[in-house]
Amino acid sequence: MPVYRERHTGDVLVRVLATGTFDLLHPGHILYLTEARKMGDELYVIVARGSMVRHKPKPIIPDLQRVEMVASLKVVDNAVLGSDSDIFEPIMEIRPDIIALGYDQGFDITQLQEQLHERGFDCKVVRVERSLSCPLCSTGKIIKSVLERYNRSD
Repeated sequence: MPVYRERHTGDVLVRVLATGTFDLLHPGHILYLTEARKMGDELYVIVARGSMVRHKPKPIIPDLQRVEMVASLKVVDNAVLGSDSDIFEPIMEIRPDIIALGYDQGFDITQLQEQLHERGFDCKVVRVERSLSCPLCSTGKIIKSVLERYNRSD
């Protein structure tokens, strides 16, 4: 059973966690974080360290700048930089009730819940299904557009 925090009024406070690289912020990121925030009362965001990104090109924007940008978003209550060795480390510190995955994040929900359970932690893992299909709603699309505009290839 998740550990819930209480507000001063005694109501249950639900902490939601979102994660990502958040390189070149775009409307898709805002939609993901907004949808995640709707699932609870507090939204914490773990911004992945560039050194830990292995499934796509390394971020262009430095780690601390990406955390600062995410933290400045009105929908975000707290943004932290991810671990440089164990992706579960900040999750254990934040102790979310819900982990909200983006529609395109490659995590398997069942496997992630099992890995959390093995570490003695139980929380709900859900996927935000909504996404946007605008022309510049992904970092990759933004980079491709910039390269095309300046007649360069990747």
